[in-house]
Amino acid sequence: MRIALGVEYDGSRFCGWQTQPDGCAVQDALERALGEIAGEPVATVCAGRTDAGVHALGQVVHFDTAARRPGSAWVRGVNVLLPPACAVTWSQEVAGDFHARYSAQSRGYRYVLLNHAVRPAADHTRVGWFHVPLELEPMRRAARLLLGEHDFSAFRSAECQARTPVRTLSRLDIARRGDYVVFDLRANAFLHHMVRNIVGCLVHVGKGGCPPEWIGEVLAGRDRTRAAPTFPAAGLYLARVDYDARWSLPAAPRSTLLEMGNG
Repeated sequence: MRIALGVEYDGSRFCGWQTQPDGCAVQDALERALGEIAGEPVATVCAGRTDAGVHALGQVVHFDTAARRPGSAWVRGVNVLLPPACAVTWSQEVAGDFHARYSAQSRGYRYVLLNHAVRPAADHTRVGWFHVPLELEPMRRAARLLLGEHDFSAFRSAECQARTPVRTLSRLDIARRGDYVVFDLRANAFLHHMVRNIVGCLVHVGKGGCPPEWIGEVLAGRDRTRAAPTFPAAGLYLARVDYDARWSLPAAPRSTLLEMGNG
């Protein structure tokens, strides 16, 4: 049977989602724990592969197994075997044609940026940081130029393996919460480093480095070298993955990081 899981993790404790030879990835830790509960090797597929240092609050995973276990075994049982920085939040048996990646309709990411003169210490792995005060209205005007279906080549990394750079960005909201600036993005899918590169460009606009129209020129130019530097991974969260209602998947648990803005 096929099982879907909700997973959250602190990305600073892992070398990314995708399995690595030394077993340092989220996928490695999750598959080891699932294999112990199933009594057989387990291979997982995720909705969105995250880089080292990137966190997840609403990652979705599926795997196939011949093992019959109560639903609680795939949550509480697996969590006993996982490191503290990773947890399964829900499990559900799904039809065999469900696919965590290909059945997803959209992904939502949140970037949390501390906009303060002094760098963070206790939260240095959980938030990005920029010391110059940012003006949000120019950033919002720039953000609107990115909405819709575009070729996002200017915002993809050189290592991106996506077959096409065309993506549909349906949401890019920016809100201030005290000393924090919160970016919420939603798209059908994202390119490698796309969110971090967009945030970098918006911050460049917000500090007065360029007018909002510049980001439209960067987008149209499709040249990564014309964009701002990639922002750090620390403030980035895979917040949610959306599926058709026919799959009846549980909603991601609420988090104070999601409640910080209007996510």
